Amino acid sequence: MIPKVDEFLNNLNQWQEELIRLRELILDCGLEEEFKWMHPCYTYKGKNILLIHGFKNYCAILFNKGALLQDSEQILIQQTENTQSARQIRFTNLAQVEEKQSIIKQYILEAVEVEKLGLKLKAKKVTDFETPDELKQKFKENPAFKKAFKGLTPGRQKGYLLHFSKPKQSKTRISRIDKNTDRIFEGYGLNDCICGRSKRMPNCDGSHKN
Repeated sequence: MIPKVDEFLNNLNQWQEELIRLRELILDCGLEEEFKWMHPCYTYKGKNILLIHGFKNYCAILFNKGALLQDSEQILIQQTENTQSARQIRFTNLAQVEEKQSIIKQYILEAVEVEKLGLKLKAKKVTDFETPDELKQKFKENPAFKKAFKGLTPGRQKGYLLHFSKPKQSKTRISRIDKNTDRIFEGYGLNDCICGRSKRMPNCDGSHKN
């Protein structure tokens, strides 16, 4: 246990009991504790295995290579549509943590084995994602916009491609593209903070709403 994680947990207003218990279960599995990305993170020989974090409606263990786990209990959740490797186990109360403690340890030990074997998930390239016709038309009409889009990091491009392709109706796809045009010109990703208030920079944590 390290003091920075103690401080983090002691200052929580929500999910304190649940995350403290998860911490105990994780440390029982022999992982090293660190504090990264503003959250408790757990490693094996310097390699990131998982972290614990809380949201408004749930707290979770996030496995960095969760997509490579067998998920025998079918409990792993893909946090967002453009998340490729990481997967969560979510909890809404302490009783759920206690109920699943043996399963949690099973998944943690499997995650360590995945790291020991050096397994990696082959990341999708930008070209593997569909470019909707509406975006192609926008590129054709506005070459500067196409240049700005192609200048984004691959991860940001993938996020937008997924976001723009999801609606079934063309008018909704066009609306999403138009709504995010300025963000793209400014080099921001779909979930990037643009107000500078987020505690999860560069990701948005909703601070702008206040």
